[in-house]
Amino acid sequence: MSLLREAERCIINQTSHAALNAFITPLQRSGQWRESVREADLRSEQGKPKSKVDGRLISVKDNICTRELPTTCASAILKDFTSPFNATVVDQLKDAGAIVAGKTNLDEFGMGSHSIYSSFGPVQSPRVTPDREALSSGGSSGGSAVAVATDQCFAALGTDTGGSVRLPAAYTGTFGFKPSYGLVSRWGVVAYANSLDTVGILGKSVSDVQDVFGILNQHDRRDPTNLAPSSRSRILSNLQTPKFASRMTSQPLRVGFPIEYNIQELAPSVRRAWSATLDRMRRQGHTILPVSLPTTKLALSAYYVLAPAEASSNLAKYDGVRYGTRSEGGDMQPGEALYSETRGEGFGQEVQRRILLGAFSLSADAMDNYFIQAQRVRRLVQKDFNDVFAANKPLSSLQPDEGQGANDLGVDILICPTAPSSPPRISKLLDPSATTPLDGYMNDVFTVPASLAGLPAISIPSTTDCHEDEDGGPAGIQVIGQYGDDDLVLQTAEYLVRSNP
Repeated sequence: MSLLREAERCIINQTSHAALNAFITPLQRSGQWRESVREADLRSEQGKPKSKVDGRLISVKDNICTRELPTTCASAILKDFTSPFNATVVDQLKDAGAIVAGKTNLDEFGMGSHSIYSSFGPVQSPRVTPDREALSSGGSSGGSAVAVATDQCFAALGTDTGGSVRLPAAYTGTFGFKPSYGLVSRWGVVAYANSLDTVGILGKSVSDVQDVFGILNQHDRRDPTNLAPSSRSRILSNLQTPKFASRMTSQPLRVGFPIEYNIQELAPSVRRAWSATLDRMRRQGHTILPVSLPTTKLALSAYYVLAPAEASSNLAKYDGVRYGTRSEGGDMQPGEALYSETRGEGFGQEVQRRILLGAFSLSADAMDNYFIQAQRVRRLVQKDFNDVFAANKPLSSLQPDEGQGANDLGVDILICPTAPSSPPRISKLLDPSATTPLDGYMNDVFTVPASLAGLPAISIPSTTDCHEDEDGGPAGIQVIGQYGDDDLVLQTAEYLVRSNP
């Protein structure tokens, strides 16, 4: 199929699947993109494509800045905002010949697990219950995941702060990859929590994800959290030693499964998918080992102290004066009223809730008991992961416990569920009497630990036959690697897909 025909099919799908609400700003049928795709087709015929994504349509989550399309963050306070510049990741894709396929829907400012907290309405998964009721698409990158799942684009960019790429991937049967923190530039990404935000990639195959990641995995001097070339070289040299270079080639993998992840709330269908994946790896000759991550039980609580604290600081600038849409009649009001009314009207209930949580944990009376303690827990989470991996974290002063014999008994990767249950019904999520915000936070229990440690992780669709009942539906399996070991994570995901009978 020609690139132009593929692009036209994506645009048709954007129209036919408009009811799923995956896009805030879809790509227009007429525009410069057609000529760009034709040029890419010509380069492909000549054997001189710019890259593997030359002429492909790639959607962008609407908290990533684009100069030609609005950037609303799914918030009323930014409903009229258009960025004067592109984010680095957008420029990288455009330089590689890719076409921005539109801006996808999300939870407001990325705060949510089901893509229902959007001022443009909730995102619906293409999958439905047997009685045709809409299911959650996951969040906060639900729009990107649905766009990929329904062929409205070739691939999509999302952001992953505590699981916002991996959870939607699990709920929609797509592949969602969160790279190691600092590998991909955050410049031009509207910040939620700076120390956690990571640009992630969603695709219909591992190879699609790898193609996009290969373009984005570059140093950006404008992003102070982006890894310098020297740090990247240290990571590469560490993984090129004979002990680690032979993995997946002449040496089988040592695969760990965290015993703390086998929680009571784990749905039977998800447990079956997890067990089947581990059994398949065992039959292929890989070693399966139980590992302990004892601080996991505290990770979720720490995350919901740290992330709102950073969010309350980052969102302080949206006041109707410096940034954001001003409330009606704001010019006639005193300063404090303008500020409160603008933020009260512009922010949704979940964003307001997290701002209040963050402001409280940063207050003088609560700082030591909440924020500082959460930072200590985060350090312990990182230490837990470093203790179980065979490869030491190359950029960290943390070292494994002495009793581990220099990590000779460590594992190469971890395999665990992405979410504890199948996607819930949207009607239940929107009913205050049926669910609480805490229920939504619990969905992140398996994705948050890797985010706190900055580790690479990918969610792959479960190939286990899950019965279509209250407990059935799609289940994602997560592959987690040591910091900087992104290639092994992607290779393992591809191996799991190919080894499925």
